[in-house]
Amino acid sequence: MKVLVIGGGGREHAIVDAIARDKGVTIYCAPGNAGISSQAEIVNIKSDDVFHLLRFADDNKIDLTVVGPEQPLGAGIVDTFESRGKKIFGPKKLAARLETSKVFAKEFMKRWKIPTAASRSFTIQQHKELLDYLGGEKYPLVLKADGLAAGKGVSIVESARDAEGELERIFVKKVFGGAGERVVVEEFMEGVEASVFAVTDGRDYVVLPAAQDHKRSGDNDTGKNTGGMGAFTPTPFLNQGDLDFIKSAVIERVIEGTSAEGYPFRGCLYCGMMLTNDGPKVVEFNVRFGDPETQAVLQMIDSSVVGLLEASADRSLSSYRLALNGSASVCVIAASKGYPDYHENGKEISGLQSTLAGTKVFHSGSTLDGVRILTSGGRVLGVVGTDPSGSIGAAAQLAYKRLEQIRFDGMFYRHDIGKRAIEFEAKKGNSL
Repeated sequence: MKVLVIGGGGREHAIVDAIARDKGVTIYCAPGNAGISSQAEIVNIKSDDVFHLLRFADDNKIDLTVVGPEQPLGAGIVDTFESRGKKIFGPKKLAARLETSKVFAKEFMKRWKIPTAASRSFTIQQHKELLDYLGGEKYPLVLKADGLAAGKGVSIVESARDAEGELERIFVKKVFGGAGERVVVEEFMEGVEASVFAVTDGRDYVVLPAAQDHKRSGDNDTGKNTGGMGAFTPTPFLNQGDLDFIKSAVIERVIEGTSAEGYPFRGCLYCGMMLTNDGPKVVEFNVRFGDPETQAVLQMIDSSVVGLLEASADRSLSSYRLALNGSASVCVIAASKGYPDYHENGKEISGLQSTLAGTKVFHSGSTLDGVRILTSGGRVLGVVGTDPSGSIGAAAQLAYKRLEQIRFDGMFYRHDIGKRAIEFEAKKGNSL
């Protein structure tokens, strides 16, 4: 079997690693990175170059294409591949709007009565009207750029003055380009966040272990919003009752709604949830595996991951049986100094040859320079620790111990990934 994985980050490295567990699979990755090159043949095609990706899939008789990032999904790569009879994992362009347009997602949730924060949307032409509206609202509020902004288009504002400054960035300075032509204003929700992945074929679905992401750049959730500084799974804060509610009130409603509206959702539905006092509510949808949650979540699966992805693309999930191993996993991101703002690339990474049982290192932003591996992004590595007994604390210890072996100039990381879950574990253990 030949599989093409599209993307070049830590999520794609984790997907390649999981697919490689199956024997007899030849893996290609476009554009890949230095770490991925040890498990897949690197293809020098950008992830949004749909024409050349299709040509490569045709020329090399690819059996299954797996799309990692959101940009090619938003550009309609699945529509293009399927029109040529190519098997591909991911939603079509119309279904991808659940991520590519926050305005569309909020309107969809209203139509299908999916629980989420109250909101209003405004266009760039309604800048003054929006300022007037914000002057009479209670704070804090959440402002979201409508389009794709690499996980950085969301801000929490504490006052009308803060909101005006953020709108200046979005509407006037255009820091998000066309993604900021419209803005969603949401009520601020309090609670614990959880990331729930549902792999679906448009009818049946499989829910993977829930994870929790850490978005802020600094310890104790301080600093700027990022694409994600770490994640752990499973989350002890999501009980079975809440999960059952998410299945019926969110996942099944999305599957029903997209089918009824003529664009059945197939692929991975990422449900970013807030566990509020009023029950679980949707923070956002993504239409692909999350990053860095995927690096941790895929360590939990014993059954064939490529079989899961193929069953989604084949519309045959009813015959797939998910098998989990009962472990816990923690991923910590090693980032470049200055991230999520300006950062330098080209710093040599050392310590990658070391090994530690129960750990893996997934590359997010790296490149090969002869025999040297250099940084090439803000998020550089995802270091994962996995504990077979299911202890998040033990998994975190492994991840941080492995991190101590790695060096590059300007490297930084959070020291508290999974902290609240570890404290919860400790309290639970002491009460037994």
